[in-house]
Amino acid sequence: MSVGADGGPDDRLTPVLRPVRAGNGFEEALEQILQVVRLGLVPGGERLPAERELAERLGISRVTLREVLKVLQDQGLVESRRGRYGGTFVLSRADAGGEDELRRRINAVDIEDVLRFREVLEVGAAGLCATHGLSAEQADRLRQALAATQDAPLSEYRRLDTLLHLTLAELCGSPTLTAQYAAARASVNGLLDCIPLLVRNLEHSQRQHTALVEAVLDGDADGAREMMREHCAGTAALLRGFLA
Repeated sequence: MSVGADGGPDDRLTPVLRPVRAGNGFEEALEQILQVVRLGLVPGGERLPAERELAERLGISRVTLREVLKVLQDQGLVESRRGRYGGTFVLSRADAGGEDELRRRINAVDIEDVLRFREVLEVGAAGLCATHGLSAEQADRLRQALAATQDAPLSEYRRLDTLLHLTLAELCGSPTLTAQYAAARASVNGLLDCIPLLVRNLEHSQRQHTALVEAVLDGDADGAREMMREHCAGTAALLRGFLA
């Protein structure tokens, strides 16, 4: 398990990193670590978990992992640093190529497909959480994820927003849905990186987040699904407006 800045366990990567299947170890490991980077689970400037930990969590050899990290380094997404405080560090978006690079990455993306799939997964996850209920510990995790977005500076908002949504997906109790959502959200984040942060939209999103969490915690499945559907529609409208 990764260790957070306060010395405690850090489970940010748990929804994404999982043992790969035999036969496609390199490809699946590359996909998962790309998701970690694109989702912002390890922010720019911070270090990925140690090679031994990553290899164990992915169920691959350290030789295979180093091949994966070499690809990421060649793509300008991470850099390797030596020394006592060395390791593999995620590069900031600006260092990874800027807006032109981001637009190049989404050229082959079917925006409508990504948005619709994301909505299906998010609405379903919200409904499942409300229907089946959360334990006290799970409810506290969801509240903490919400609180983090409320206190977030603009520079950190999208990363913490992603963590809130990823937390909700994980708490629905379906690892398959969680994995599919992580992949869909990575694509959504690639699109969001190409549009500006709008304070008014963020304020609106936060009101929706609060209503969504309240509905989930109250066991209001219909309310949770409707609020998530509305929230996804708002994001979709912005993306279509800027990118279509």
